[in-house]
Amino acid sequence: MAKQPKHMKWLVDTRERLQAADGRYIKVWEFRHQRDEEILSEWAKHFRDHYCSDEQIDLLRHGTGLSRKDYLINRKFPDAATKLGCSIRAADFGEILVADYLEYTCGFWVPRTRYSRKNSRDESTKGCDIIGFRFMKEGATSPKDTLAIFESKTQFSGTKAKCKLQEAVDHSIKDAIRKADTLNAMKQRFIDKLDNLAASQVERFQDPMDRPYHEISGAVAIFSDHVYDSPTIRITNTTHHPNRDNLELVVFHGPDLMDLVHELYGRAANGA
Repeated sequence: MAKQPKHMKWLVDTRERLQAADGRYIKVWEFRHQRDEEILSEWAKHFRDHYCSDEQIDLLRHGTGLSRKDYLINRKFPDAATKLGCSIRAADFGEILVADYLEYTCGFWVPRTRYSRKNSRDESTKGCDIIGFRFMKEGATSPKDTLAIFESKTQFSGTKAKCKLQEAVDHSIKDAIRKADTLNAMKQRFIDKLDNLAASQVERFQDPMDRPYHEISGAVAIFSDHVYDSPTIRITNTTHHPNRDNLELVVFHGPDLMDLVHELYGRAANGA
């Protein structure tokens, strides 16, 4: 398992399990973030790397007349001044946090190729939200190799809880169709980066008929505490999910998450 970043110690399993409408159990985690300058700075660097590596930023901003900070704020990061941009900030934050959970808590390899090639900074990247891979043996394939596909939904504002976990479940159903295109795009980005080893590891999961593997699905809802509501979460129903027997239901919640999102983007820009 990869070394866990320090911000992941704030994600704590409460051991509480909510029961969904169809009897499935939902894991509840709290994100207990704190005012720790060192951890926040390291996390901001990790966060920034999803959009633009420090090694590439000068080449990318060349010709724009923008500083590193302004390039990130005006060309890479979702716009904090618009409702749509704030929504995308929350969505991206949620996906990256779930990717961290899948990699550092669950032990998957989770490629981070989703955000650096956005055509529009105020749009979500098409395809499956988070994909992780686990190999039984290095350099060999096994039917026990595992592909994990997780969908993430967030609610950090408003006054009334929305059925975000149900929304994540419903969008997860679509992953059976989106999977092939998402894997293809991921592999292509690795080929563009001349990382043929990573491309071949993605390729291993592109032909489940001839090279079968185990597949798990995940639906994750992330709430700011003021809109976290257990009864709303419990109405979630997974009956129609095609991978229901291998579907993980998870909820994260924590205080003032939208404020945290804006601070993290700000730290990421200022630290470039």
